[in-house]
Amino acid sequence: MTRRAAPHRGIDAHYGDPAEVDDDRPSKTQLKQQSHDLQKLGQALGELSDDQFNRTDMPEALRDALLLYRRTRSHEGKRRQLQYVGKLMRSVDEVPLREAVARAELGSAEQALALHEVERWRAELIAGDDAMTRWLAAHPDTDSQQLRSLVRAARRDTVALRVEDRQPRAVRDLFQFIRPFLQPSHE
Repeated sequence: MTRRAAPHRGIDAHYGDPAEVDDDRPSKTQLKQQSHDLQKLGQALGELSDDQFNRTDMPEALRDALLLYRRTRSHEGKRRQLQYVGKLMRSVDEVPLREAVARAELGSAEQALALHEVERWRAELIAGDDAMTRWLAAHPDTDSQQLRSLVRAARRDTVALRVEDRQPRAVRDLFQFIRPFLQPSHE
């Protein structure tokens, strides 16, 4: 007895010519990926600071859903609320929301960069006198007498510094003194 081919083996006979297939619709995988991307955006919006969140323009229903997401504590509750946020975001223009999240991320990166710059200047000021000259040239509105006093105290305290100790107070005071000169400007 000979075996017959299974009916699904002749794909062209059942589904038609592959050239006639309608490719205008996104695939199920693409739809799921878009949904996950919107949920990630919703999560990022939910993690914004209160000030940034309040400044972001969005529909009231989405704002209420995100506020509920922020208040929810259980993992499963957050997951389900995030799915709802993703559903609401399908009908919202996501470009301004993405820009708000990007601004928030950029702002924190700028602040971190500014803190590193303050730390670099502090280390240079403690290390040598040429840094003091460069600082005063770059920031002429600095109270030079107070800066010199803080640098002297920081140098004196770092000599007795052990590795496991916390930074001496004079070093922290120097950091606090030069920090306002190097802070990024806020909108």
